[in-house]
Amino acid sequence: MKQFITELRGAVTVTMVMAVVCCGIYPVVIFGIAQATFPNQANGSLLKDSAGTIRGSRLLGQQFTADKYFQSRPSAAGNSYDATSSGGSNLGPTSSNLVTSIAQRISDYRSQNGLATNAPVPADAVTASGSGLDPHISLKNAELQAARVAKVRNLPLNKVLALVCTNTDPASLEILGVPGVNVLALNLALDQLK
Repeated sequence: MKQFITELRGAVTVTMVMAVVCCGIYPVVIFGIAQATFPNQANGSLLKDSAGTIRGSRLLGQQFTADKYFQSRPSAAGNSYDATSSGGSNLGPTSSNLVTSIAQRISDYRSQNGLATNAPVPADAVTASGSGLDPHISLKNAELQAARVAKVRNLPLNKVLALVCTNTDPASLEILGVPGVNVLALNLALDQLK
């Protein structure tokens, strides 16, 4: 019995020490390092408007419906860009629902952006990302939407295209993937124009 109590005391002591180290000291140290070295990323890569109000994160997409804004890619995450329901539609290429919805999106995209009925449409304009929360659109998608946004906002097209370039994130490590236009950052930049 005495040996059991000794082993129990040792086990409880080790558990308490590990709880303090793993649940207290380690998280505080990592938090401090993150705040000192990467404060923007550690705090969620938040984007603010000119008044300083937080409008979202560079890492999460949002839905924009007004013609004066660049439109994000479609989302299958819950009720449109619901971060609590991240995920794809799980519809396969033989799904008639997927074919129908993409055909409708193509038609809507062409109509909204004043394109010919047979004009090519970027894939990211009509398909959702795997997470449903992708904050980026392709450069081609942004270029096709630029004329509509410039017209509605009564801005020169070259000024809108310059903002597109400014808000284009490069490929990861400059070699992985393709550049992408951050829709929230671009729309906030448009709203900040005088």
